[in-house]
Amino acid sequence: MKYITGVESFEIIAEPNRRAILSLLVSSQQSVGEIERQLGMSQPTVSKHLRVLRDAGFVESTVDAQRRLYRLKPEPLQELDAWLSQFRRFWSAHLNALERHLDRMENDRTDKKTPTKRKQIRRRGTNRERNKGESK
Repeated sequence: MKYITGVESFEIIAEPNRRAILSLLVSSQQSVGEIERQLGMSQPTVSKHLRVLRDAGFVESTVDAQRRLYRLKPEPLQELDAWLSQFRRFWSAHLNALERHLDRMENDRTDKKTPTKRKQIRRRGTNRERNKGESK
């Protein structure tokens, strides 16, 4: 089976429920019922998304007694990663610049930690103190 790559893969994994399913399958294989419970989705919805992911080659299933177990297939994700590699240079420099900027901000904040005047908060007395001497 030839995997869908590039932009077509993004269309498939752009759907938030499919991404959530893929995230669950990263750690271990899961049944439809387990996915359903963990994500709070209905069985038909889970099955629909799994069918799309399976048809695109992102997941595969095996039968275990009365249930079907789904697991992640890394190959299409590796192909997607390879396709994305040609574009990384466009955002890598920006991400590195952002990281340097955030580091400078953190350093500036820790350098400026000098004692400052604390504003005194005027505390009002309790009702008893305010009403002292008053009769009901």
